[in-house]
Amino acid sequence: MKQLITVFCLAMLLNACSSTAYYIVRHAEKATAAPGMSNDVPLTDKGKDRASKLKDLLSIKNIGYIFSTQTIRTTSTAKPLSEAISIPIEIYNPRDTSDVFINQLKAIQKKNVLIVGHSSTVDDLVNKLTGKQLLSDLPDSSYSNLFIVKKAGRKYKFSRKIYEP
Repeated sequence: MKQLITVFCLAMLLNACSSTAYYIVRHAEKATAAPGMSNDVPLTDKGKDRASKLKDLLSIKNIGYIFSTQTIRTTSTAKPLSEAISIPIEIYNPRDTSDVFINQLKAIQKKNVLIVGHSSTVDDLVNKLTGKQLLSDLPDSSYSNLFIVKKAGRKYKFSRKIYEP
């Protein structure tokens, strides 16, 4: 009986040690594209402040990977954290919320992950990571959501926090 309890306790400890949290955000506030200008615009001052706030929130969260799409607004949202913790930004295709990318994310263990996306892709990431239909596309004016998907063993838990600059 003692051995069974010991094995159970070890299994619980290993399960707790292998948890991973995915922090998923939409890029921070972006500038308005002028007529004839590219849609790949930088962050506004408020967006830069929000990116800095994200850095402050996540710099103590054992982030081991940072994923961003290749736009200026998403990489600029991830950059303050990337520089603060010396973790490079890995580029992913925003149209690739396929099983390949999701399985790549799910294979990460013992490190937490920041993923910066867009109003039309953040919901896909959350829904596919959790296996549940929890979100739909975000409103274009929505920048303050920090979605958290925590994996412990085979279970995924979802929460949402609001973060303001």
